[in-house]
Amino acid sequence: MNKDDVAKALITDPVMQQRLAKHLVLKCFRNSVLEDLHAGMVPASKTGDYSDVIVHTPFGQIPWNELSRCNDAEMKALMVDVVNRTYQLVQELFDEERGGNLLLQLAAKDTAPSWENPN
Repeated sequence: MNKDDVAKALITDPVMQQRLAKHLVLKCFRNSVLEDLHAGMVPASKTGDYSDVIVHTPFGQIPWNELSRCNDAEMKALMVDVVNRTYQLVQELFDEERGGNLLLQLAAKDTAPSWENPN
């Protein structure tokens, strides 16, 4: 399959579109600042829906399901990182040689085969 065929397949082939979507998330979101936000302990929940988990603060209690999991500075850092990663991938995708190679790689192999396919 040559680069032109791969580009046409990307436009029309759902499998290629799914692979590209997963690749975008893998490269732009996974392993980003999100990993820092995700690090740490997760509370256990007997109910399974965390309605029984309460966070105690110096200013009162917050039910887990009402708790913000990241503050404004963390959210900004995440968004800056993800936008930069996305920009780098867009540059790669629209570069004649690197973009064609990326599409050929995705045509040959799913870069996140254990992830669920988007629908």
